[in-house]
Amino acid sequence: MAQNESEIRYLTPPSVEIKKKKYCRFKKNRIKYVDYKDPEFLKKFLNEQGKILPRRITGTSLKYQRRVAQAVKRARHLALLPYVTDLLK
Repeated sequence: MAQNESEIRYLTPPSVEIKKKKYCRFKKNRIKYVDYKDPEFLKKFLNEQGKILPRRITGTSLKYQRRVAQAVKRARHLALLPYVTDLLK
C-alpha cells in the first residue's frame, strides 16, 4: 500500500504551458484601415459581454488598439454592435 501512494501515475502526461508569442494582426497582415462597418471583424476584439478586449490579451499594438476602440464605438453608435449583451458570440 505504501508503494501505491508514492507512485503517481497520470493518464496523460502533465502539460507544460508554452506561451505563444503575441503579435499584432494588423501589422502582420498589413491592414491600414480598421473599418467600423464590418461588425464580424470587430467582434474578434470584444468579449461575451460586449466589452473591448485589452491589448495584453489580443496582442494588438497601441496604434491599432486605439483605431479598433474608435471603430467599435462608431459601430455601437450606428447600432451595428450592441453596447452590452449577455452572450455576443
